[in-house]
Amino acid sequence: MREIAVFGGSAHPELAAEICAHLEVPLEPVRVTRFANDCLEVQLQANCRERDVFIIQPLVVPVQENLVELLLMLDAARGASAARTTVVMPHFAYARSDKKDAPRISIGARLVADLLVAAGADRMLAMTLHSPQVHGFFSVPVDHLHALRELAAHFRGYDLTNTVVVSPDLGNAKPAAHFANLLGVPVAAGAKQRFADDRVTISSIIGEVTDRDVIVLDDEIARGSTVLELLDRLREQNARSIRVACTHGLFAAGALKRIGEQPDVLEIVSTNTVPVAEQTAKLTVLSIAPALAEAMRRIHNGESVSALF
Repeated sequence: MREIAVFGGSAHPELAAEICAHLEVPLEPVRVTRFANDCLEVQLQANCRERDVFIIQPLVVPVQENLVELLLMLDAARGASAARTTVVMPHFAYARSDKKDAPRISIGARLVADLLVAAGADRMLAMTLHSPQVHGFFSVPVDHLHALRELAAHFRGYDLTNTVVVSPDLGNAKPAAHFANLLGVPVAAGAKQRFADDRVTISSIIGEVTDRDVIVLDDEIARGSTVLELLDRLREQNARSIRVACTHGLFAAGALKRIGEQPDVLEIVSTNTVPVAEQTAKLTVLSIAPALAEAMRRIHNGESVSALF
């Protein structure tokens, strides 16, 4: 790993440090300054010439600041003659903007993908994109990992004899079915309709949840509107117990507190793809640093990454 150089942006330095600990390489320093006119300047403070450069930066709040910082880091690596630059993006916030579902709006995911490539990204390493078609927006290779194995390893510690995995909507049913298969349990899904960012309706649940232990699986939880709506439907069908799991625990606008206050929710499980600012006794955070580190090692050594999918 001598020819590797790993840099981390400001978005999630703890995760970057943990990944480097698994790789047994240093996390190279980055200097970020702000001019009087509010423009950012980024300096990579380690040699990049003819090295395999990895830049770790999830797009989290403040998303626009972290995006511009990432673009500047990419441009700096290219200007420093890096042999190849891979963006390690545990969370791609713009993945939700994947289609034109209203007049005169931008498909933000495609635009940001173009910006990253134009700035100097030669490869992407992503984790659980909100929409799988976002993978195709990039004109460079993309390794798209998921956290289902880490989540499944956690839930195997429970008695699963009467358990069902429930997806909040049909769009997430395929990953939920894969997750249920890893646990050896059945799967169900909600029939969801979204009216606004914070207003959804789940009219019914397709599958049997009555008197079952439920694991709700979603790719991300932001405001928590979908999960809270699903909890109402699960109560109507007399689910026995409920645990909530997701890859990206954004927990915006007090979502973690609202979900944690539900008396029938026994546990909330997420990974550390994004920093979790709030804490609650019901929250369990799993690390995806080992999976990302192994993917980076394989990319650097020219080995197959598909086994990690």
